Amino acid sequence: MHIHWFPGHMAKAQRMIREQLSLIDVVIELLDARIPVSSANPIIAELVGTKPRVVALNKSDLAESARTTEWIHHFRGMGFTTVPLDAASGKGSKELVNKVEQEASEKIAKLTAKGIKGRAVRAMILGIPNVGKSSLINRLLGTATAKTGDRPGVTRGQQWLKVGKNLELLDTPGVLWPRMDDQEVAFKLAVTGAIKDDIYDMEKVILKLLEILRGNYAERLCERYKLSETQLPEESSEILALIGAKRGCLKVGGVVDHEKVRRIILTDFRSGKLGQFTLDHPDQPADGNFDPVLKDERHF
Repeated sequence: MHIHWFPGHMAKAQRMIREQLSLIDVVIELLDARIPVSSANPIIAELVGTKPRVVALNKSDLAESARTTEWIHHFRGMGFTTVPLDAASGKGSKELVNKVEQEASEKIAKLTAKGIKGRAVRAMILGIPNVGKSSLINRLLGTATAKTGDRPGVTRGQQWLKVGKNLELLDTPGVLWPRMDDQEVAFKLAVTGAIKDDIYDMEKVILKLLEILRGNYAERLCERYKLSETQLPEESSEILALIGAKRGCLKVGGVVDHEKVRRIILTDFRSGKLGQFTLDHPDQPADGNFDPVLKDERHF
């Protein structure tokens, strides 16, 4: 069973993007630095075509810095102007604006030669839901003009926004692809919050996350939840129960409240309380065996 999540407003967003691209000088593709490949929507590449594109690796504060450096070299090697970004704090936002203006300089020069002077650079921000587009816009504008949220699907329409004297931004809703056949990608989107939490089996997602943490970041796991690294169980379900007991997540009769524990672990992971993580690696093949079962097979 595969995750399907393609709300009607996302189909509408694709139509809007196609209609507006002729007005755009540069596309800003916002990726999650923790999952640069998994958060790269192939539909966006298809829509944009040969239009100049700047890749911004957002949430770099939550990603492993060495891995982010690797990804920057990787994307630059593919010919993309790439910058690390933390939209929440504003780190990297000035560099992003500079890169966008540089990418558009040839187009602006041609317009000037034709007698069209003083025209601002027009850029479109594209990315999957919850990747931080609204936070970036708010940071660039210096005010909370665009809505922000910790869940996907907050931005539903389009709006032109003026940034300084030389840049105009066209914001668009986040767009996911209609079907995610690679379920490893689906897991990464789910665990980082790009997919709504109520459409997948959270138990399977959290158990896989604990498997990753135990195998690669056991010291962080033990430090955060006061566990013994030498006595850490091999089974993720047992680790989950231990964390529940340590945190006092118990129901009547001393039974562990698994749902509450899962929420705690997921929140800790997404907020950075478990440390910095990069789940995508440039040379790492995807594991397509994971299948986070949907609660309902309908499109959401």
